[in-house]
Amino acid sequence: MPAKATTISSSTASGGMPSGRDTRLDVFRALALLTIFINHVPQQYLEYLTHKNFGFSDSAEAFVLISGMTAGLAYGLKFDAIRRLSVTFRILRRAFTLYVAHIMTSILTFAIFAGGALLFARQDLLSEINLRAVIDNTELGLVGMVLLGHQFGYNNILSMYAVLLLMLPGFLWLHARSPALLVILSGLLWLCAGIWNIAPSNFLDNGYWFLNPLSWQFLFVIGLTVSMRMKRGGRIVRSTPLVAIALGYVVLSFLWVVGSWWSIDVSLGLPAVLTGFDKTFLSLFRLLHVLALAYLVAVTPAISRWTALPLSHPLVSIGRHSLAVFIFGTILAMMCQVIMIVTGKNPFLGTALVAAGIAAHFAYARYLDWLDTLSSAPARPEADLLPVRVRSTQRRTD
Repeated sequence: MPAKATTISSSTASGGMPSGRDTRLDVFRALALLTIFINHVPQQYLEYLTHKNFGFSDSAEAFVLISGMTAGLAYGLKFDAIRRLSVTFRILRRAFTLYVAHIMTSILTFAIFAGGALLFARQDLLSEINLRAVIDNTELGLVGMVLLGHQFGYNNILSMYAVLLLMLPGFLWLHARSPALLVILSGLLWLCAGIWNIAPSNFLDNGYWFLNPLSWQFLFVIGLTVSMRMKRGGRIVRSTPLVAIALGYVVLSFLWVVGSWWSIDVSLGLPAVLTGFDKTFLSLFRLLHVLALAYLVAVTPAISRWTALPLSHPLVSIGRHSLAVFIFGTILAMMCQVIMIVTGKNPFLGTALVAAGIAAHFAYARYLDWLDTLSSAPARPEADLLPVRVRSTQRRTD
């Protein structure tokens, strides 16, 4: 029987959480994954259509917010006194999976660029995306990769997400005591990290992680708290003043980015995390932008209806297999980058490569669905596995 879409009741349309699997989150996560892939192949035309060109935030913020919401749905209500230890081990196992995925993706990225350098006789490929530091200091570079002390360009989301999952049991423990206390402490950590530049270091080049988990945890916690509140029957209330403020901020952000108003000084002597546009420490302007977009999406009933797709829909498939699809997309993007570089960064070729890559995402997600059907197929009775002649002999013997 074909899967049906999640039912969107009147309460859901006004910001409630539907029962069963919320395919809307899968759809938005799929859109974020596809956008990340597009943005990971720079200097081609599809990149200019993604929403990073029309506002302060981009797909990374959307992905982390959605990840916080799905973490709340997956682990939040199970984190009680009886199951707390088992849930913690499940979370830690997932974090380790992400760590291994990050290491393997980084190794494949290195191999793709090194292979391109050998195949096309282009040694300049080894100076791309922060590879040179590992080549010049291989021993320390390999140790840095394993200890997450060195990251390649476009290979920094999984490591940050793994750290967020390591922090998740603590978040859930605090949430059980007071959701408000969790958000306040998370916000203070975000503020302190931004003011004093507290972040994991890249010890190979004396820098920071590109995505600082001590900053990005605030957005993750907001998503976690909101989803758990909605799962318990709460709603995101549609308020006309809030809608006006959120819409006004989104429009201002659009005009700021499209009009290139970056030269306007709005610092007022305040810390950069409050007045800048930095991605590493998730500056306030970026944080407010993704939250404003999320609020407008949540309180618009039409969007809920449009994104409540059947489980069999291709976008839902991509969202459900998010980790495998993200790794697949990262590898494709690195291959596309190498081809773009050796062909002179032709934007038409890059656009064709990305379009083919998007199609490959859908095909790969469908393949993963097919594998799921194989693993979930009921086992045949043992007698059915015997040859026909043996079964007939058994019947005569009986």
